[in-house]
Amino acid sequence: MTRKRFIESQGATCDNWTWSWSFKNESEKFIIFGAWNVFDDGNLTLIFSDDWSISRKGKGQSGYSQSREHIRLIEEEGYQLKTFPMEYMAADENDEGAPAKIKGFTPKLSDKKLIRIENSWYASDQSYGARLPEEVDPKEVFKEGASKTVTVNQYERSALARAKCLEHHGYKCAVCSFDFESLYGEIGKQYIHVHHIIPISEIGRQYELNPVKDLIPICPNCHAMIHITRPALSVGQLKQIINNNKNCT
Repeated sequence: MTRKRFIESQGATCDNWTWSWSFKNESEKFIIFGAWNVFDDGNLTLIFSDDWSISRKGKGQSGYSQSREHIRLIEEEGYQLKTFPMEYMAADENDEGAPAKIKGFTPKLSDKKLIRIENSWYASDQSYGARLPEEVDPKEVFKEGASKTVTVNQYERSALARAKCLEHHGYKCAVCSFDFESLYGEIGKQYIHVHHIIPISEIGRQYELNPVKDLIPICPNCHAMIHITRPALSVGQLKQIINNNKNCT
């Protein structure tokens, strides 16, 4: 079954089958978004971002305005969000600006809740959970980027890189400034998570790590929130979310 046939079998349509990435069923009032596997962490899936208005090549994205209107229909007019899984494949592996292609998709719709985080929108199944372990055990020394399979794909971190990061940045959270030692005393001394600004899981290979530029100390709470989305939020984005919530209270 082609994507077009699948969407039409759900009573939905779009402006253009070549460049549309969202679809509307007006009679039953629901919107369909394809959910790329590269943006799916099992709980939240990035389906739309204002950053997508312009392609990597600097051209306007043809489907942006239509999808932005579909987001509005969900937020303001009560349309239900539905998604179906899509497998990502770059059109040209040697051209980062090439448009994405669908390697495959699953012809099954799932009801989702729409969640906005800053200028991005996510499809959520509302089943949040603790799924982020501490990135570095200070007592272990591993080569950066080496991967091993336990129950999930786990990436080993370098204790030396962690130490150099903390020597430069200190032990306060780079997002919220929380200091474990200030609150917990001796038992909180030199405790903090270390966050890869570009997650190793997204690099997927060994690389030369700069502990000062590539790593940053973050408390477990902020660390969990940064990784609640995929791609992960930036430190600046999470700071802005905190500031916005403070201004609302």
